[in-house]
Amino acid sequence: MSLTSFIDLAPESEDLFYKPLQSGDRFTNSRLRKKNLFLSRKSKRVLNDKSLLPSISVLWSALSSAEKLAWKNAGAECNMSGWRLFIRDFAARQAEGLAGVATPSLLHQGFVGQIHIAGAANEIKISQSHPQSCFIYQKVVGKKSMFDPVAISEVLSLPFNLGLNYKAELTASGPDPYAKFYARFYYSFEGQNLFHDLEINLDLVSDWQNSTAILSLLDSYVFGYELFFHLHDLQGDLYFDNIVAEHDSVNYARDQYCENIEQTFSGAFKNIPDNWTAVIQPDGAEYASVYKDF
Repeated sequence: MSLTSFIDLAPESEDLFYKPLQSGDRFTNSRLRKKNLFLSRKSKRVLNDKSLLPSISVLWSALSSAEKLAWKNAGAECNMSGWRLFIRDFAARQAEGLAGVATPSLLHQGFVGQIHIAGAANEIKISQSHPQSCFIYQKVVGKKSMFDPVAISEVLSLPFNLGLNYKAELTASGPDPYAKFYARFYYSFEGQNLFHDLEINLDLVSDWQNSTAILSLLDSYVFGYELFFHLHDLQGDLYFDNIVAEHDSVNYARDQYCENIEQTFSGAFKNIPDNWTAVIQPDGAEYASVYKDF
C-alpha cells in the first residue's frame, strides 16, 4: 500500500476521490479512512435482523390517526417529527427492558433529567454557566454523528424567560426543605459586583407540570448568568425536561431536552462548558439523564 503526504486533485475528481473515504480524528493526527460502502448479502441479513425498524414500523402503522397526532404534537416540543420521536422512544424502552408503547406527552419526551438524593445526603446543587462568549457542542448539518465546537456570543438583553417541565417525588429530611430552579444574573452597580436571582420554587410532590418566570427589568448591565438547581433538606427524586433560558427569541439552555445532562467534554472539545456541573454533591446525591415509563 502506498503512503502519500499530499495529493493534488483536479476539481472534477474530488467527489470520486472522497466518496469512499471518511475522516478519522479531525482535530489531532488527522487522517482519512475507508468507508464500508458495500455489504455482503449475509451482512445485510444480519443488520436487518438486528434492526428495530421493521417492528417499529408495524407498531406505528397500527396507531390511530389521533395517536399519531399525539406523537406529532409531542415531537414538536423537542424539535422532532412524531415518527422520529416514536422510533427513539421505542428504542429507549427496549434498552430499559420495558414492554409496549409509551403514551406521548407534551411535558416530557424520551430521556429526562433526574436529580436523586438518598442515603446520608440531603442536599445537591448543580449549575450551568452562561458567559457572554463560549463554545457549544453543535451537530454538523448533513452528518449522522459528527459534532463541532462552535463559538457563540450570548449578550443578554431583557426580558428573560425561564422555564421547565418537572415532576417531583421529594420528602423533607431537615428543618429547611426547599427545591428551586433559578437563574442568577451578575451585574455591576456603583462599583459593586452584585447578582439578582430569578427563581422558580418547585413543589415537593407534583405530577408533571410546567412552571415559568420572567425578568423584565434590571437597573444595570448584566455581564453573565448561571442556571441552578438547588435541593436542600430533601430526599427523593426530581425529574425535569424542556428547559428554557430564553432572551432575544433564542433558547440558550444547553441540552434543553435533557438527553445527557451529565455530559462533560475533553480533548478537542475541552473548551466547551459541561452541560451541568456539581456545586454541592455529597455521597448519595447524583444527577443524570434517564428514561422512565411515567
